[in-house]
Amino acid sequence: MKFSIIVPVYNRVSEVEDLLQSLSAQTLKNFELVIVEDGSTDKCENVVKACSEFPVKYIFKENEGRSIARNVGMENATGDYFIFFDSDCVIPENYFMTLTSCLENNYVDCFGGPDAAHDSFTSTQKAINYTMTSFLTTGGIRGGKISLEKFVPRTFNMGFSRTVYKSVGGFREMFSEDIDMSMRIRNAGFSIALFTDAFVYHKRRVDFKKFLRQVYVFGMSRVTLKLLYPGSLKLVHLLPAAFLLASLLMIILAIFVTPYFILPLIAYFVLVFIFGIISTKSVIIALKAIPSSAIQLWGYGAGFINAYTRKIIFRQGRNIQEEILLRKGK
Repeated sequence: MKFSIIVPVYNRVSEVEDLLQSLSAQTLKNFELVIVEDGSTDKCENVVKACSEFPVKYIFKENEGRSIARNVGMENATGDYFIFFDSDCVIPENYFMTLTSCLENNYVDCFGGPDAAHDSFTSTQKAINYTMTSFLTTGGIRGGKISLEKFVPRTFNMGFSRTVYKSVGGFREMFSEDIDMSMRIRNAGFSIALFTDAFVYHKRRVDFKKFLRQVYVFGMSRVTLKLLYPGSLKLVHLLPAAFLLASLLMIILAIFVTPYFILPLIAYFVLVFIFGIISTKSVIIALKAIPSSAIQLWGYGAGFINAYTRKIIFRQGRNIQEEILLRKGK
């Protein structure tokens, strides 16, 4: 089986260098790499074309968004199976050996894998990674062993067959486009699986400010997905908003009634700290996991409440189908 790795890039030269280095170290190189530069001003062309360890295609296009860049990559790919990484991923050396074995033993039309923090990452990056993968903060929906929701592949580590692409089509230019794609694949009757051993190292956001912007958008996009797929909104997606509202209530009651009302919130963050130490074996990372968890839950919850209030309660904004077509430039 031949894989086509498709990576959209926008001004990420140093990240592409790390990604290429990790791909060059693969124990099994049954793949080609398609880099789609989406209108970058800081181009990675020289770095990409200097790679000779495996077949590489470099495509430069005007800036239209990562989904359209991925679609251009698929149009130019020759593999039987498309693999999607983010440019800020580092791939373990046995990844394609593991993936090939998984598909040979249990072939599925679409798969996703989890992400992890590499030893070289900063303590902030490791804290954010812990926050985004912990059951306490996400309910395990991003590839955890225990999950409150059916697994949904994400494009930092996702793949599907050419047959899926021909049947379902490409990615839509929208927030949470990978969740939208996974839902379309499942609704079309294709098989989807989580390959826990096919993980990647994901750098994610390097500071809390950028992380806050990211999770706020995630919260807003969940409402967009509800409008597209009315039955897709589950209890786990409401928890950050409920946590935010409960936190505000506890803080207000602690200020105006009695400080004891803040104890449940403190107890929760103590649990985050304790499980953070168990998971990461680091007091520093566990300490940083406290603000990281607050940002993840409060930021996502705020984005969700904002979008839900505007789009569903007050019915503001475009019709969702019109919005998608406009983002595709149609």
